[in-house]
Formats: sequence, C-alpha cells, structure tokens
Amino acid sequence: MNRPCPLCKSTESDFLWNITRFERPFEIHRCTQCGLIMMKPLPEMASPEEMYGEAYYTGPGDRGQYTYLDERRNPRGHRAVNRARIRFLLRLYRKLQAKTGSGPATPVFLDVGCSFGALVHEARLAGCDAHGIDISGFAAAEGARTGLDIRQATAETLPDYGTPLDLVTMIEVIEHLADPARALRALARAMRPGGLLVIQTADMDGRQAQKAGPGYHYFLPGHLVYFSQQTLTRLLDLCGFDVVRVSRPCEFGLWPKLVKSRGTFRSFREYRKWLTISWYHFRSKLHWRGTPLTSGMVVHARRRCDE
Repeated sequence: MNRPCPLCKSTESDFLWNITRFERPFEIHRCTQCGLIMMKPLPEMASPEEMYGEAYYTGPGDRGQYTYLDERRNPRGHRAVNRARIRFLLRLYRKLQAKTGSGPATPVFLDVGCSFGALVHEARLAGCDAHGIDISGFAAAEGARTGLDIRQATAETLPDYGTPLDLVTMIEVIEHLADPARALRALARAMRPGGLLVIQTADMDGRQAQKAGPGYHYFLPGHLVYFSQQTLTRLLDLCGFDVVRVSRPCEFGLWPKLVKSRGTFRSFREYRKWLTISWYHFRSKLHWRGTPLTSGMVVHARRRCDE
C-alpha cells in the first residue's frame, strides 16, 4: 500500500535511503509536496506487547537491536534533567497564563509516552496533578508500582481525567506515531485553551542530520515520521496549536545534561566526554546560512483559545 503523507496526505514521495543496519531494513522517503520525511512503506507492526515489551526496555542494545535506554539505571542523572524540564515548563506556563489571567493553581500534567514515569514523578513533586500514559503495558505496570498514576494508553485513547489537561509533554514520542495528526488533535480536544504542549524530536533540517544522511542515529525501526521545525510547526497549526518557543538542543541549560552523563561514567577519564557534550550544546545555538548546526529540538506550543 502506498502510504499517504501524514501531514499533507499526498501519495507522491522521493526515495532517500535504505536503512540496512537493523535486522529488518526499511526505506526513508521525502514527501514531494510538503517535505515531510517518513518511513515508507510502513512495516508490519508487531503488537505493543511484542515491540515494547520488557526486552525493549531492559535489553542490552547491541548492534542491530532496537532497545530503549532504561532511565532506572541512572536515576540521579535523569532526575536532574527532568527537574530542570519541569521547572522551565512551569515558568513558561505561568508567564503565559499571567497574560490571560486564566488557568488553575494546580495544573493538570500528562506525559505521553512516559515509560516508567520519571518525568511524572518530578511534575508531582513540583505541585502538578501529574499523570502518565504509555503504549507499553510493561512500562505502565512498572511505573504504576511506584504509586504514580500511569496507565497503558495512547494519545488517541486518553483516559478521562475529569478535567482538561494544562501541560502535556511528548519527549521523543511523536516520531513513533504513524498518524501524528490524529494524536495531536486528540490532545487538543483534551487540553484547556491556553495549555502548553512540549514536543522533543529531531530537526531533520539541521546540519547534523543532513551531513549524516542514512547514518543518522535517529533512523530507527520504531521511528515512523521525521520532522523539521517547518513541518512540525505546520502540523501543530493544523491541529490547533501555535508555536511559542523553539529551543536547541533543549529548553534547559547545559549543567543537567552533564549531571545526567556523569551517572554513566565508570572512570574519571570519562569526564572528557563533558567536552564533547558542551561543544554540542554550544553548536546547537548556532546557525549557518539559516540552517541549525545540530538537530536537537524542543518545541513549546500553546493550545489555541479560539478553537
């Protein structure tokens, strides 16, 4: 079946690359109408239990395997990043709400694709009414064991929380969705007007991605759609959101990233990696002839009040 573009629905595309470094190779195409990059055709998708089961989270991640970096192996490091992210999000949310005089004192927070709930935990500590959902039954069950409200669900099948959502995060999630427009429209319906949506994904227009070509590390079996700032902004607009901020490579500073990396070090020599991390962080702030030098991107978008 000729997969239509998830953004503009065109069926016309140009072949870019064949990604062969995994057990099952897949093709990458670019829509000729809007420029969105996507996996095409879609593979025969395994069930969530099979694709995102325990092995996905706890596997060794050897060459050719598709696995997840289990944040439970570095709790202090991930907590530094998550705490910084929540603090930034709440500052931005309160700043925007102050202009309209709306919004509850205790915002309702949802992390879509929350894994074991590390970000949900930090949101709760920061005073939010915090919830999480994940397509993986294994991840949802493991997270719920810690006392967090984490359920197996998708953006299209959201639980009923009894009140509109104020803050929604999708950290490295949107690229996994075969129909991201459907998911964003569902979230827009569930969100309070003026609420904030945070999306972290790769910017395929960044020089890092362009230079790497088919070797770019973001080309993974579970990544079905690949955005640029332009295509993601267009999609958000179509789904009822206005972009209010784009951060590169992330919305928080360098120090939380260094703390996170330190949690994986096994010797003092590995602190040399801080030079590489710092150099990447600095380059992410730079552009060359309008093109970002790196591809890390976090987009903050506000649910439109007139829809």
